[in-house]
Amino acid sequence: MSADTMARVFGALADPTRLDMVARLAGGDATVNQLAEPYRMSLQAVYKHLRVLEDAGLVSRPPGPQPRVVRLETEVFDRMDEWIERYRRRAEERYSRLDAVLAAMDKTEDPDVVRKNANEREEK
Repeated sequence: MSADTMARVFGALADPTRLDMVARLAGGDATVNQLAEPYRMSLQAVYKHLRVLEDAGLVSRPPGPQPRVVRLETEVFDRMDEWIERYRRRAEERYSRLDAVLAAMDKTEDPDVVRKNANEREEK
């Protein structure tokens, strides 16, 4: 997934109303009117939120007569998961290397030197 696409997806999900709409659509398709029910905003504002979600590829509304259902596009979440997983693995690798370095330091350092250095830091 390109950086531009990821920026649009995360930007769309950054809004609490749109995030709530996505959460509600995870339970099943809904019409625009059904999605609009809990919000104190105009139907036009709901359509604007849906346009942002559509542009990010998170939802779709098939062509046809009204009322059209809004459908969550789960493939986007699969691609987001892959993107996030890649960076999670990198972070875990860094932490594993740091753990190994710290463990090696613990084994090689003279306890008296460690204690002396800790005391000197406390005095500062």
